[in-house]
Amino acid sequence: MTLIRDIMTDEVETCSLKDNIYEVAVKMKEWDVGVIPIVEGKRLVGIITDRDIVLRCIAEKNPPSSKVEEIMSENLFTVTPDTTTQEAARLMAKEQIRRLPVVENGELVGIVALGDLAVRDLTDNQAKTALSEISEPDDEQSIH
Repeated sequence: MTLIRDIMTDEVETCSLKDNIYEVAVKMKEWDVGVIPIVEGKRLVGIITDRDIVLRCIAEKNPPSSKVEEIMSENLFTVTPDTTTQEAARLMAKEQIRRLPVVENGELVGIVALGDLAVRDLTDNQAKTALSEISEPDDEQSIH
């Protein structure tokens, strides 16, 4: 049984509540990532995705100087390093999310992405299932 600790990325670039959206976007570009966790100290308090920036900042005509807390998602789904990849894949599919922060004792210790599951032979079917369910539009979210 593969655990999240075996496949997670433990070098995660973060921002704080003092940062603004421009600074988050610059870090995304520098690190070539689509998500930046927001922390207070080491405690995870939110997350910002590239999609959040587009929908909650640019499309709403908010300036890049907007504070991260105005844009970030606070209702977070997380896993621990001891979560199995099967449990993580089920959570990703159920909640239609592609990345999960990894938290231990309230502190951010890593992140796991759907791609991390996909590159593992043991979890390839789990990743395919999760991706198909994540990519399936919700009735509420579908565009008509």
